Order: sequence, then C-alpha cells, then structure tokens
Amino acid sequence: MCAALLTAERLTLSNVPDLADIKTLSALLAQHGVKVDASALKTDNTLTLQAKAITSDVAPYELVRKMRASVLVLGGLLARHGSAKVSLPGGCAIGTRPVDVHLKGLEKMGAVISIEAGYINAAAPEGGLRGAEISMPFVSVGATENLLMAAVLAKGETVLLNAAREPEVSDLAHCLLAMGAKIEGIGTDKLTVQGVPALHGAAHRVIPDRIETGTYCIAAAITGGALELTGTDASQLAAFLTALRGTGVNVTVQDSGITVNAAGIRPRGVDIMTEPHPGFPTDLQAQFMALMTVCDGAAMLTETIFENRFMHVPELTRMGAGITVHGASAMVRGTSALTAAPVMASDLRASAALVLAALAAPGETRVHRIYHLDRGYERMVEKLTACGAVLERIKEDQEAA
Repeated sequence: MCAALLTAERLTLSNVPDLADIKTLSALLAQHGVKVDASALKTDNTLTLQAKAITSDVAPYELVRKMRASVLVLGGLLARHGSAKVSLPGGCAIGTRPVDVHLKGLEKMGAVISIEAGYINAAAPEGGLRGAEISMPFVSVGATENLLMAAVLAKGETVLLNAAREPEVSDLAHCLLAMGAKIEGIGTDKLTVQGVPALHGAAHRVIPDRIETGTYCIAAAITGGALELTGTDASQLAAFLTALRGTGVNVTVQDSGITVNAAGIRPRGVDIMTEPHPGFPTDLQAQFMALMTVCDGAAMLTETIFENRFMHVPELTRMGAGITVHGASAMVRGTSALTAAPVMASDLRASAALVLAALAAPGETRVHRIYHLDRGYERMVEKLTACGAVLERIKEDQEAA
C-alpha cells in the first residue's frame, strides 16, 4: 500500500484482507494525498490507490501510533516528494523495534535527518536520493522494505546487504517490479536496485498470509481435528511445517494448499527457536506455544526476535498451562487438558494463541481485548465456526489498541 506513494498512477491490489490495519493505513495514506478506493474490499478483497500528488508529507502521531508499520511511508515520501515528517512509532507491547536502521540507511542515500519533538524530519539532497551500499547490522523487515522503496527512485545503484528474506519483502519487490522498478536478488539477503526516474501504475495480487495459515494449522492440531487450507502457499512455511510434523500431526502439501489431520493424535513436544526467514516465524511462536501446552512431554521455545514476546504466558497459565520462562526461553510442560478461564489478550498474536487454547479447553473461555484480532485476522469467528468451533463475538470491543 505504501508503494502507491511512489507513482502518480493507479496501483490496484487484489487478495487484500479486510482488516483494521488496512483501514488505519488507508487513513494515513489519504491524508498524504492518496485516493483510496476500498469499495470492493469486502466483496472481492480489492483495493485501489492513486497518489496523483503528495499533498502532505506529515504522518501524524495520532495515526502512526495505531500501527507501527506506518513508518513505511517514510521511504516513499522521501524518494518521490523529497521530504517527510513522520512521527516516531514509539514502543509497543512486544518490544521497542527501533527505526535507527531505517534512518541510517536513508542517510547513506544522502538524506538529511533530524528528530525533533517525537518526529523524524527527513529531506532528500538537492537532486534527490542517490544510490548507496547499505549493510544492515541485523535483519529488519521494515528497514529492508523502507530502503527498497526509497532506492527504486534514487539515482544510481543501491545495494542492500543483510536484507530481510521474508516472503512479504519479496512480494513488495515483485509489486515494485510490476510498477517498473529494476531489482535483482529477490528472495536473497542481497538486493541490488537500479534507480529509475519514475514508476507507473500496476495491478498486483498480494501473497497469502502465512501467519494466518499457520494459525489455522494449529487450530486443527490443538483440537485433534482436520482442516484443508486452500489458497495458501506451503513454501512460505517450511520451518513451521517441519516443527508441526515433528509433533506427530499429519501434514500433507498439495497444489491447492495444506491439509492438517490430527485425529486421534496427542502432539509431542517439539523445541523451536524463532529466527528471521527461512527460520521459524516469531509471529507463530505464541500460537505454537498454545499447542505445546497440551503436548505429550515438554518443549522449549526460544524467542530471538522480540524481547517481550511472552506476554501470553501468564494468560495461558491461568488456563492450567505449565510454563516457566527463563530469559528468552520458555519451558512448556504439556498437560492432558487445559481449563476454561477468563483471559486477556496483550497483542495480535497473543490473542490468536488464547483463542486456540480456548478451543482446546473444556468449558467456556472468554478472551478479552479481542480487538487485537481485527488487526490481522479476517473473519476469524466465521471461519472457525464454519469448521465446527463453538465461539461467538459477544461484544464489539472499542478500546483503543
């Protein structure tokens, strides 16, 4: 969506989920001058964006604070408009996730950047951004995406070293290619970009959501059920599917998608460590922990990406889970059955994990602060209900995230 800032022509995106984050980013882009047509979002998951002119280079705090990914307007605004004033996203429930890698990369491309009163003030040099070799000190999906969008309109060649290899980064690169960008090394940790004077409009189909796929895989596994997940891509989830197979659950990959069958199977404990792609995704750690709470044996889950990503642990223990946290690792000792209890979600993936645990716990579990789910799961209640789950959304939670 932020790539729409890079061209005056229309960008049409299909396979777009109807989520709260889509609405938040649409509002932010609209105030930059992007005309957002979401009339077909609910009917056929299509979104059209066109930025004939950038009417404002300010990304205000009241919008950015709702969604940290809003900082991704920075690269596009700077590359096309020559200036940007973007609110610092601040902290969040699962860690600080600083943006210094974004800023240092843009400075290498000639940008002049200062931080004042909680805002990033950035200006391109006279003549625009210029290509540079940028080696990132650690793998960052957001920094890779921001610098990639800046580089496609920069003068000369930009080389991004230690670039993130997540499927979402490659998907952005393919979208930019469709818009006329010149990018080599897609899917590797070295992206080479030849800047072009302008991009044009395009139509692009967004890849399936691998985290949504993994969540529903676990829904089948934790309930001893079976699901066929269609329209997804197993190649994005190799490390996760290896771990899931390690639990003893039957996983079959077909051209149409993935089938998970856990009928009559109690999952075995499997140790995992989150890593940048192609490792085990941090965004599936909480859901996998929910599965491990009912495993036969024990499992060690180690989180290497975000420092505060065990906030779901106290809530799972309220449901009878046996979990002990040691720094960046959590030891989970499986129990034969969880127990229903009122719980509270702290973030998007934690909320999904609690719903999964509730599916496996006899009795009625109420998950509070469920508005987190709306950020990343489209119609989760309807989808699970259609597969035999008994759940309902009893109140629209209007609390601010």
